[in-house]
Amino acid sequence: MAHDSDPTDEGRNIPDPGFADDDGSADPALAAALRAFAADPGRYLEVFPVLQRARLLVPVLAVPGDVEVDGAGRTREGSSDMATALVTGRDGRQALLGFTSVQAMAAWRDDARPVPVPAPLVARSALEGGAAALLIDLAGPTMYVVDGELLEGLASGWALADTGQGLALVEELDEDDPSE
Repeated sequence: MAHDSDPTDEGRNIPDPGFADDDGSADPALAAALRAFAADPGRYLEVFPVLQRARLLVPVLAVPGDVEVDGAGRTREGSSDMATALVTGRDGRQALLGFTSVQAMAAWRDDARPVPVPAPLVARSALEGGAAALLIDLAGPTMYVVDGELLEGLASGWALADTGQGLALVEELDEDDPSE
């Protein structure tokens, strides 16, 4: 049975997440920056400004919730929850995972559900969740780690700028806001 939807019905209107045409492919500019970094690790910082404008896919996994035991002692899953994935490094620090494409995510886990999120918001979520890093494309093609000041800068929307004495993270001013 077909139903007509009324976009003025606020109780049923789902907001546009901003990725309506997203087909799960990697952003071409981010993929190129990561390839350049893979060929020359000295180009690590060149990825940062591209990443600031990119969409990442955050993996969401089903996590078993309540387990029920029947009269014969057999267990079965009673419910499940959905959760993002954190990994723990050898140094004990945790990292939130993000992926550039559905293919890169499937290389890690083919049962993960991709949720498209702007990279700065992923970085903010990592920090709010207590993670020390954002780990991009864990299973390749090129793994990239954002941590420390760069993670904070990505989360805050800061730009990487050449100060003449080296690179620094600086707060970007909104050119349309005369109060700044």
